[in-house]
Amino acid sequence: MNKKILLVYYSQTGQLKDIVHQFSTPFFEEGMDVEIKSIEPVENYTFPWSGECFFNVMPESVLGVPVPLEKTEFKHSSYDLIIFAYQPWFLSPSIPANSLLNNPDFIRILKGTNVITLIGSRNMWIAAQERVKTLLKEAQANLIGNIVLRDRHDNLASAVSILYWMLKGKKEKFLGMFPVPGISDEDIKRSAIYGKIINKRIKENNYLSLQAELVKNGAVEVKTNLMFIEPRAKKIFTIWAKTIVKKKNRALWLGLFKYYLIVALFAVSPVVIAIYKLFIQPFSMKGIKNKKEYYLGVYFDRI
Repeated sequence: MNKKILLVYYSQTGQLKDIVHQFSTPFFEEGMDVEIKSIEPVENYTFPWSGECFFNVMPESVLGVPVPLEKTEFKHSSYDLIIFAYQPWFLSPSIPANSLLNNPDFIRILKGTNVITLIGSRNMWIAAQERVKTLLKEAQANLIGNIVLRDRHDNLASAVSILYWMLKGKKEKFLGMFPVPGISDEDIKRSAIYGKIINKRIKENNYLSLQAELVKNGAVEVKTNLMFIEPRAKKIFTIWAKTIVKKKNRALWLGLFKYYLIVALFAVSPVVIAIYKLFIQPFSMKGIKNKKEYYLGVYFDRI
């Protein structure tokens, strides 16, 4: 009997859709019973964003506030494997992704099921994945693998490129000098390699050391600098989000957050990273190694 595989995702720009379809190619080639489902919010998010809409989703993204989703009919009541593909918004799972993980019908399908997360990210994904791991654990799902595709360009340059793409809808070099935004076509095509690795494990019904094999083949990379910055940025985002949702003049506070983010990203973070490299990293190598091993894996609360 063919294994039943569900790939579920939300894609606003179409990038994650491309990743899912490329990644799943080996399953179709082997004749697996594959079901691909795109989830849609009742009030969907347009693309490209307006600047107002882009920042307006920050508080609810960070605080994990779900929204109603369009009814999704799944072919089966249970699956041998679920691939949960998502993208981070403001260091958190996107609102549609978070909403699905809080959906009672989907939670019933997740219970007792092996799950692999497939992330399409600019570069920071750790905090979002920790939240997803928590929700999967609450749903009694078995997280057996994680794959992260990301924008490989410099942090500041990619930030400019992504904003240009999100606000203008053009996946091209901004001003002819910044890199093409998003995950490269080469990396998207290469994602089929991970599908092949997983496909082999499915046929063998053996998922032991799956994540180690995926990591060996480049499925996840943890950048030391970003690993240092991201948890701290997440805490600050949470403070902003909790403050903004309490304010009647939300637009004003979102505007303040926007300017804070610009200053933090382009002025503060380079200084913080320099201080970290000089005065903290050289004396924290063991702790850094342990944290990297944790984030490369699929463990939960082992750091």
